Amino acid sequence: QVQLVESGGGSVQVGGSLRLSCAFSGNTSTQLMGWFRQAPGKEREGVATIYDTGADRYYANSVKGRFFISQDNAKNTMDLEMNSLKPEDTAMYYCAASSIFYGLSLIRDHYNYWGQGTRVTVSS
Repeated sequence: QVQLVESGGGSVQVGGSLRLSCAFSGNTSTQLMGWFRQAPGKEREGVATIYDTGADRYYANSVKGRFFISQDNAKNTMDLEMNSLKPEDTAMYYCAASSIFYGLSLIRDHYNYWGQGTRVTVSS
């Protein structure tokens, strides 16, 4: 089992930055982790994924060059640094981990552990 707790969400103006953090505990040998988001009325989508403690990273095209995912196994945290935020980044952001898939993935079904989410609102 893996427990995930997100923090760091909030409200920010267009062009601003936020840093989300995910504290994880339990079976920390899980190698695949990621950040997803879900806007009202939309499907949950993957935005960033990290594998093997940062050996590999992958981003959705919509956030590439603006978001950066990192992991610190000494602190059992995974962060998502979000820059140049846009109104379309407004969503509930979820931390996720997988013990059922090996490799990078932004596919929701490849993850079997989820946090409760933290809300991000970007206003103009």
